[in-house]
Amino acid sequence: MLSHVVAYTPEEPVHDVAIEEINKEAFGPGRFTRAAYRIREGGPHDRNLSFVALNGAHIVGSVRLTPILIGATPAMLLGPLAVRPGWKKQGIGAALMRKCMEAARLAGHRLVILVGDEPYYAPFGFRPIAGHQIQMPAPVEPSRFLACELTPHALKGVQGRVRHASGGGL
Repeated sequence: MLSHVVAYTPEEPVHDVAIEEINKEAFGPGRFTRAAYRIREGGPHDRNLSFVALNGAHIVGSVRLTPILIGATPAMLLGPLAVRPGWKKQGIGAALMRKCMEAARLAGHRLVILVGDEPYYAPFGFRPIAGHQIQMPAPVEPSRFLACELTPHALKGVQGRVRHASGGGL
């Protein structure tokens, strides 16, 4: 039986295979068609702001932040956030969220967006961005298109198409 002691650490290249397995378990093959994935395929995520949850040497969860531009405004795209099925409902996802959001804030980022369930992400400061002039590269359910302002009014005046900060992913 695995011990339920979990440590949180910044993601490293050696974690990539296990993270891909976790994402495959959590989201299946349909993940490749989602709007957020289209953005992520445009370039790398920021490993300094992406974290894994470890039980010994076993990765049981991960979260990634990817640099994006919304029009000309820099921001971060959160996701995927995933926890292995046997480790869910233990606060691991919430701990990963707190780690990456604090890291983003300390790094000077002002805005984080995601596509996800508002009831889960609202405690971390995410709110729907319906009504804003922000377009994803593929349709998303408006109620699931969320933003967290890491500084006051960071969303004010932000408009345009979301793309990877390197210019790819569309």
